Amino acid sequence: MNGWHKYFLWITTPLLTVALIAAWQIAVDVFEVSKFIIPRPIEVWNGLIRLLGQDETYAHTWTTIYEASAGFILGSLAGIMIGAVLAKMPLLEFTLSPFIVAAQVVPKIALIPLFILWFGFGSESKILMSAMLAFFPVFANTLFGVKSVDPGHRDVMISLNAGRWQTFVRLELPSALPSILTGMEVGMVFATVGAVVGEFMGGSAGLGFLAMASLNAFEVDTLFAVLILLTVVGFALYSVVIVARRFAVPWHESVAASRPTIA
Repeated sequence: MNGWHKYFLWITTPLLTVALIAAWQIAVDVFEVSKFIIPRPIEVWNGLIRLLGQDETYAHTWTTIYEASAGFILGSLAGIMIGAVLAKMPLLEFTLSPFIVAAQVVPKIALIPLFILWFGFGSESKILMSAMLAFFPVFANTLFGVKSVDPGHRDVMISLNAGRWQTFVRLELPSALPSILTGMEVGMVFATVGAVVGEFMGGSAGLGFLAMASLNAFEVDTLFAVLILLTVVGFALYSVVIVARRFAVPWHESVAASRPTIA
């Protein structure tokens, strides 16, 4: 990007944020919306300040971060391993494809009651839900990435007498890494959703639990404040994967194209 383009987001994002808050305030005042439906921005701000002044808020935030992160790591590891194995074994992939499709189309949220029954109301059930939601995008992108390696490159590895493991480590994994990281970006979002929804439905800690507690107490301003915290947490976790992508595949066009360049 040249000139002012590299500063564009630093200008437009604050302006749009102010415009949205102003529109929110105007809409509430003009239509006289009850504070039990949509509170005013200042009320949400006060609720956020009140939340940040409580020690238990940080404990709930850490619980959600832990559950989402642990589920994401487990789901990503499983997705990469299984995706890589099936990409190298087409017959096994063909045999298991009906079961894979069936597992993908099942609404994962509907499994939360079972996970709570099997693993209780603690973090284990939320981590498992997060892992399951993170697994499929990572698995699908790993499968696609490994299968998309140029056959000519594989022929070169064969001519060098490279074994299966050497071919995977030196060729297939680096070539598939951009695709895998794309799946991990989606997987992190899904993992966060899984943790929060699990806390909604059956938990005693976490931001999802805090949101439900605020709703049950009719503290709508606090509920909106919790949603802001969830947005910040989700954005932070997603940003970790984005930064990892920049370090892992700096040569890839998706990373190079996002770098600002000075004219």
